[in-house]
Amino acid sequence: MSCYIHQKINWPNFIWKITELVNLLSEARNLQGRLIGRMESLGFDLRDEALLDTLTLDVLKSAEIEGELLNPEQVRSSIAQRLGMEFAGAVMSDRNVDGMVEMMIDATHNCFKPLTADRLFDWHAALFPMGRSGMFKITVADWRKDTSGSMQVVSGRPGKEKVHFQAPDADLIEAEMNHFIEWFNENDKIDLVIKAAISHLWFVTIHPFQDGNGRITRALTDMLLAQSDKSTQRFYSMSAQIRVERKQYYEILEKTQKGNLDITEWIKWFLSCLINALKSTDKTLTRVLSKADFWNKHSKTIINERQKKILNRLLDDFDGKLTSSKWAKIAKCSKDSAVRDINDLISKDILQKEDAGGRSTSYELKNASR
Repeated sequence: MSCYIHQKINWPNFIWKITELVNLLSEARNLQGRLIGRMESLGFDLRDEALLDTLTLDVLKSAEIEGELLNPEQVRSSIAQRLGMEFAGAVMSDRNVDGMVEMMIDATHNCFKPLTADRLFDWHAALFPMGRSGMFKITVADWRKDTSGSMQVVSGRPGKEKVHFQAPDADLIEAEMNHFIEWFNENDKIDLVIKAAISHLWFVTIHPFQDGNGRITRALTDMLLAQSDKSTQRFYSMSAQIRVERKQYYEILEKTQKGNLDITEWIKWFLSCLINALKSTDKTLTRVLSKADFWNKHSKTIINERQKKILNRLLDDFDGKLTSSKWAKIAKCSKDSAVRDINDLISKDILQKEDAGGRSTSYELKNASR
């Protein structure tokens, strides 16, 4: 008896009940159209700000799903550099950060170019520039070999492992991927949002690489969603929403991979997740617009470069409390200079002391929402 979906006789001839999906698909499509319309009405600079925020979030959360925590400043700087954006406070980025960024940008900004095995190999090589996953040497820019046994998704401590999924054998991968790539590039009549849902399930089920399959799966998802938006600019993050719904994601994925070829329930979950991702983008847009209003309001206020850097950090949801010590560290200045900067902004009605007590005085933007 076949245990996994890829072992079914008619694999990968998926079926789904479109009547059960039409309402969710219509809502997702409506939200996509409204969001793209709102973004197109913004000025060029604001669109760039929203794009930079979204791509940064997408890269960070896609890596985080796999348990990898990237440096947000490095990610933001790497994206800005590759898109030719001016970005104050840019920092040097690690090779693994640059590789993740390069893959995501190629997937979305070149979303209308065909998918090929070589393109996937390039993405994989970018993710693992040293040829290693952590301490372990892996096969890079080629399909997995399964030299140490079948590819399995396992949880639990040694001796009490639970196998959630076992991928197709390595000797089947080339044929499986040729079929997938041919389908991916077809100009068929499947709605592109539905196609993104199918692609996500299909690729992660084949699990063609030794590592990095989840990140590449999400890049392919973004690629098809960008096609569906008819825009190479991304203003919502599916990866960020999957990270929020990670438990439900793994549950529906495992259930589907152990089920039959009717993937209606999987597509329902995918569409609901996409709708939530689109709705959450309102927060990003609100923040971008608030930031623009702030700088318009203070366009004639004399503010030095250190102050601009810290104010932008506060406007971007500063992590923790802002103290004079943190100011000095971030701005790379003396404690005395930090105190002078802070007092100057207080006198200009931009900063204020926080009400909450503590051993160190902290500061916040005046009229900031609490």
